This record gives sequence, structure tokens and C-alpha cells, in this order.
Amino acid sequence: MREISDEIRRLSSQCEDALKERFLHFEEVSAYNTEKVLSVFAKLGLAERHFAPTNGYGYNDDGRELCDRAFSMALGCEHGFVRHSIVSGTHALGIGLFALLRPGDTLLSVAGKPYDTLDGVIGINSAHEDGCLADFGVKYAQIDLKDKKTLDLPAIRKALSEDKSIKVVFVQRSKGYLDRASLSAAEITELYETVKAVSDAFVVVDNCYGEFCEKDEPRGDLLIGSLIKNPGGGIAETGAYIVGTEKAVELAAARLTVPGIGLECGASLGQTRPMLKGLFFAPHAVCQALKTAAFASALFEKLGYAVNPLPVDERRDIIQTVSLGSAEKLRAFCKGLQSGSPVDSFVTPEPWDMPGYGDPVIMAAGAFTQGSSLELSADAPLREPYTVFMQGGLTYESGRYGVMLAAEECLASEREA
Repeated sequence: MREISDEIRRLSSQCEDALKERFLHFEEVSAYNTEKVLSVFAKLGLAERHFAPTNGYGYNDDGRELCDRAFSMALGCEHGFVRHSIVSGTHALGIGLFALLRPGDTLLSVAGKPYDTLDGVIGINSAHEDGCLADFGVKYAQIDLKDKKTLDLPAIRKALSEDKSIKVVFVQRSKGYLDRASLSAAEITELYETVKAVSDAFVVVDNCYGEFCEKDEPRGDLLIGSLIKNPGGGIAETGAYIVGTEKAVELAAARLTVPGIGLECGASLGQTRPMLKGLFFAPHAVCQALKTAAFASALFEKLGYAVNPLPVDERRDIIQTVSLGSAEKLRAFCKGLQSGSPVDSFVTPEPWDMPGYGDPVIMAAGAFTQGSSLELSADAPLREPYTVFMQGGLTYESGRYGVMLAAEECLASEREA
């Protein structure tokens, strides 16, 4: 076992004592969402036969069809699909956006700039990749949050009233790499109702990191997320979901395959079982990640760092930020967290030019599934104010351990400075 100082253990115990009420709340939400998922499985009659793999075209794959319905219902939507063949959340968002937008349409992002990996999909600024939305004549507009906290609904209504080319209103639930608040399900639902009152534009929600953090999910024409984040429960090894209204989902299904085929094809190849098992585990695993995030917030606040959210704040997603102030401390945090990982604990993270990102990114991710954000991980672009974005922790016990080691490395970095 790595050495953890008496000081860090003492502070950690104080943090846990202060967080007892928050932990009880996380467990209450987990119990509620677990019952919701189990009720869906019972209503659909999930049985062993639904796990049978199909190949080739995948015709008559009732396991695949049940899996689609299970994710749709668990996330409060009328229609949708989940596929192991969607390689990431960004890929799923690309499917949804290309499905709904046509030449001359405008994509309006209403929570500031989307996550970095969407720059090349949309064609924002210098990230104009061949085949991006801008190549097809889709325009982009943006409205920032008010005071980096809340959706600017009056500005959104005004934009929709004045610009009839707005076809998609895009909202990102989590903060991404921005210094802003994550959004609650209720705030996004209010956005949906605001949009529908004045426009027939589609509302597309990047739901990544937020699933099962609250008792309800937001409303949207499309809710989109990755299975190696919250809804895969640490079990699904790849894939993503797209759920929402019937009209929007059918358009996305035609983009997933081709018009005329939609969801009728697609061999499950034995992936239905881990996706459904992941959905079963998801509420509990998310609870563990929320506990880990709150603990990290409390511990690093005690150590004098700016944290967001604060330890007792309501949590809308599993992301915790810590403003470390320097590249050296950023490296130290990631090194410590990595050393507490179950996989590759001996590795020292180094910044590198990750595909889709504008700055070098450092990432601690000793995970069983590559890139799994629900497993304990941390990443940050190497740019001021050197804020690390930490998420995950499949078990609170392992997450707690990794966070304590990150704290030890930051303290060591201070001593060396």
C-alpha cells in the first residue's frame, strides 16, 4: 500500500463526518433510480433469451430491441436506441446533429461553447474539418450562461424569435472544460418548454456525466450520452445511446444506418448483456462517483484550493474541479490519482496532443475500460488556471484512496517548490 500521512487521514475523517448528510442524499437518489431501472426490466419482461447474440444483419434481434426500449424508458423518453458500435459520446452527438440539421440551418448552443471534441464536428473557428457541419452549410451561433451559472432564457427566446433558421438548440449538461456551472435536469426541462413555446426547433441535450445524478432526467428531443460514462455502470465496455422523441429519434436512426433501414439492422454480437447489466449497476456506480467527488471537494478545500462544486452543493453531474494554479501541481494531482488506480498504477501521466482537443491534455486514467470516465479519472488541458476535472470512482473506497494520494502528491509538490 502507498503511504498516506496521518495528516491526510485526519483531514479525510473530518471530511467524511461533514459529508454524512450529503452521502445519505446520494444513496436515496441511487435507491430511487435502481427501483426505476428494475421496474423497466420487469415491465419489458427481460429474460435470459434476450442476451443471445446475433450476427450478420441482426434481423429479428429482440434483445437489441428490448435494450433500446430499456434505455429509453429508464431515461424517461418515448423512443431511442443504444449501440455498442457507436464509438464515443462525441460520435453519438455527431449522429444526432447531422440527423437534424440541413444546409442553411443554424445550430444554437445555449450553454456557451460545447465540449472541445465537438469543435471539429461543428466546424467552430479554426477546427474546420472536412465533412463538418459547416461544410454542409450549417451555421453556428452561441449564447453564454448568465454569470456562468444559469441559462439566459430571455436571450434564447429573442434569438428564436428573430432567427427562423435555428433548427437545433443545443445544451450541454456538464461544464466540459469551461469555468461554469453544470445544469440541473429541471433547468434543461425549463429550456425545452421555453423553446417549444416559441419555436419548432429541436432541443438536443448532451447528457454525458449527468445520468442518474438526480431522480429525473431532463426533457429534450434527443438526450445523448456515452456508455463508458454513467449509464454503462462500469460494465459496458463501449457504446452510446440516443433517446428522445419519436420524430427526432427516427431521424437519428436513419443517420445511424441509412434511410429505409434505420433500427431494423445491427447485429448485437453478444453486447446486449453487458449494456443491460451496466444499466442495472449505473445508479449505484453513479452514487459511488458522487461520494468520491464530494470527498475530493471537501479534502482539497481544506488544503486551500478553490473547488467547484463546493462539498455541500447540489450535484448535477459527477465532475469535480480543483483549481491547482500551476502545471506542476496539475501533474502532481494526476500522478497521485493514477498511483491509486487498479490498472497502470505505476504510470506517470504526461500531457499529450489528444485528437479533438486544442491544447495538450494530461489525463490520469488507470481504468479497466479505456477512457471510462465513470472509473476514477482526471484530466485537464494544460492552460491557465490549471484546473483539473476529476470524475468517477466505481467504488467509494477506491475513489477515496486515489483522492488521498492525489492530495499527498500536491503537498509534496508544494514542499519541493
